Amino acid sequence: MSMIDKKNIILALGNKEFNNSLIELKNHFNFNLQVVDNFKDNKNLKNYKGLIIHEDALIDKNFREVIKNSNINKIIFYSSKKPSGLKDVDKLSLPASVDQINKIIINNIVKKEFKINSSLKINDYKLDKNLRKLIKNDLTLELTEKEIDLIELLYKKNFIKKKEILSTIWKYSEDADTHTVETHIYRLRKKIKEVFKDEKFIKNEKKGYTI
Repeated sequence: MSMIDKKNIILALGNKEFNNSLIELKNHFNFNLQVVDNFKDNKNLKNYKGLIIHEDALIDKNFREVIKNSNINKIIFYSSKKPSGLKDVDKLSLPASVDQINKIIINNIVKKEFKINSSLKINDYKLDKNLRKLIKNDLTLELTEKEIDLIELLYKKNFIKKKEILSTIWKYSEDADTHTVETHIYRLRKKIKEVFKDEKFIKNEKKGYTI
């Protein structure tokens, strides 16, 4: 298993024995590890990919609230009772092997990154690329793969011409021309209007298409 090439894990509050154990195993981990003695030393959690928490740290109510309200990847290590009351948090019972620690840390990061990369917020809409759906409030529209590619491209580009859409999505396929782009956008607009009653989701001006 290869190391994730980013600053990614911070160890927050635990007992000295736990901290020292991780330091001793540091060279055997497939991720970068930073151990700290005091959580207050690390306010900028967004710089890290994940957070290892020993159950002792959860005794501090302020720290628990920070963890509860943070979107950072969290893994709690416990040796007594399995911690409760924290959602979207992976947990690992101690003692644990190096393989177990590597597996839960890497899987936790990969799962979170996949979830982030498969979802895109577009104004009042959510584009779920994994489920192939465009969502707004309680309304859902199923999309084709090409429609997802179109929406993502139009959203990320500030006005884009038909030829660029064609070259990016259809790769100049022999059976594709600018009429292919027009047809797909027309059908997509129609579907969006039928479900969301939105006629302005995709805009078309002289400079090109955009969302």
